[in-house]
Amino acid sequence: MTARGAKSDAPEKLSRDQVLEILEEREKSAHHELAARTDAGPDVLLYLATKGAAVIRRAVAANMGTPAQANRLLADDEDDEVRVELARKIGRLMPDLDKEESEKLRALTIETLEKLANDQLPRVRAILAEEIKSLDCVPKKIIRRLAVDLEMIVAAPILEYSPLLSDADLMEVIATAKASAALTAIAKRKFLSANVADAIVTSLDVPAVAALLANPDAKVRAEALDDIIARAEKIRAWHQPLVLRADLSQRAIRRIASFVGAALIEMLGQHHKIDAETRNHLNHQLRHRIEAGDDAQRNEEEHAASEVETARRKGKLDDGFVDAAAEAGKREVVMLALAALASVQPETVRKILQFKSAKPITALVWKAKLSMRVAFRIQRFVMKLPASELLPARDGVRFPLSDDEMRWHLSYFDVPV
Repeated sequence: MTARGAKSDAPEKLSRDQVLEILEEREKSAHHELAARTDAGPDVLLYLATKGAAVIRRAVAANMGTPAQANRLLADDEDDEVRVELARKIGRLMPDLDKEESEKLRALTIETLEKLANDQLPRVRAILAEEIKSLDCVPKKIIRRLAVDLEMIVAAPILEYSPLLSDADLMEVIATAKASAALTAIAKRKFLSANVADAIVTSLDVPAVAALLANPDAKVRAEALDDIIARAEKIRAWHQPLVLRADLSQRAIRRIASFVGAALIEMLGQHHKIDAETRNHLNHQLRHRIEAGDDAQRNEEEHAASEVETARRKGKLDDGFVDAAAEAGKREVVMLALAALASVQPETVRKILQFKSAKPITALVWKAKLSMRVAFRIQRFVMKLPASELLPARDGVRFPLSDDEMRWHLSYFDVPV
């Protein structure tokens, strides 16, 4: 018996609201744990996909053990991130579909894939395309649908990598494509046939032909190369990839040497086995450039292209390379390095640099997976922005813009992210 006035050791009595709060927190914790477990059981995961909060449904969408009917349900989810997680996962389920005993499960998974391929959010379609781009077990109609998507962040991975696209499919895209990026993606494909290469050359699309020339796996007929060389004198973007083609004849080398600058003439001599006649021709052209006074701007561009290509071949086209080039004020080198690392055309980088604004160049550096330190050096030493217009790092090292802000600034210049 407790003495009067003594303090009781009994716990404080919980109110009804406190009891409900504890139960609710424990239920949430249980839902979180079960949603991520592959052994939670199909009925439990289906229940969570139907009744769970958005964060729970996202976990269920990412769960490899989620049943096919729950996946199909989540493909219609109103939460964008749920469909994003499902798009990331669904491709990993495809290789095992043929092993499923139930035809119904297969049909549901294919239906889910089709639903995601037609999702209204480009990000969902883009993630799906990236996940299934190299698979040969996906229904071809889905691949064809993604290959002609109006958003190039969706179509490009399929056009560049999918083994399910035939030459006829690729030729159709080339004939009807409204975006240069579609042709460029096709031009980068491994083992590109001579017929498709011919179609790209016939298109006269400058970035696509440049990508074709740079692709060592593309079969380019001698006649097609002759056609490119005949037009290349006034198209600077073709000069370096032409010089680096491994399948140049001695005649082609001599023709190229007649219009490229001194730096690329030297590169021709370094990268190809040449006979005495061709060697003499290159030496003559090189002397002619020196005596006539090679165009300074072209020479600078070609030296920059050579420097960036050498760094790329040595595996040194990285943060340190661009940082040093920016500090040295090497505008052309920085431009070409950013173009290569961010997978955009050099002309796009040039436009961003000429825009004289810190935010777009910072966004491009972010896309190139370089540091904020590099972005700041480019602002100071390449763009030479006034101190009042510089955009410094947050906390000394972090990018000061959110990912969404950077995507917006890039979209202004039609740069896909």
